[in-house]
Amino acid sequence: MSINIKSNILKYIFRNVYFINGTAYAGKSTMVKLLSEKYDGIMCGVNYHFNLMNAINKVDQPNLSYFETMKDWQEFIGRTPEEYDNWIIGCGEEATDLEIVRLIQLAEQGKKVFVDTNISVEVLKEISDYHHVAVMLCPQSMSVDRFFERQDQEKQFILKQIKRTIISWI
Repeated sequence: MSINIKSNILKYIFRNVYFINGTAYAGKSTMVKLLSEKYDGIMCGVNYHFNLMNAINKVDQPNLSYFETMKDWQEFIGRTPEEYDNWIIGCGEEATDLEIVRLIQLAEQGKKVFVDTNISVEVLKEISDYHHVAVMLCPQSMSVDRFFERQDQEKQFILKQIKRTIISWI
């Protein structure tokens, strides 16, 4: 069963929600933080929908469930670029449902909500006012060349797994 909520209803619910989408290193998280502080709003940083991850299952959200089904981290790292790209796109599509549900919850609080999101621009056109969406970009070379310079735990963990894999190949 699939439940569809008409876009006019979501646009109404999200009338105080502002979305920022874009590439890594573009400053989305920083902008969301600054806007939420300036306007005494709610900040939805990366993965703000994780409180709903217990609702997913391997059949309906296979991409979001990947970490439960993978054999080991070498399998994760050893995927082809096409496999990785398909997984990223699939995760984004599956996470959209979780993000929308979480945003409906937050919108009820009556404050402005500022969202660092990966919801596709096509979906954002349907659920949000045109003037409530910003797309921030940085040069691709910057996000590729400097990706692992970030100190967040997830990126450093992946870098460690890559190094471990390379050492095992030598």
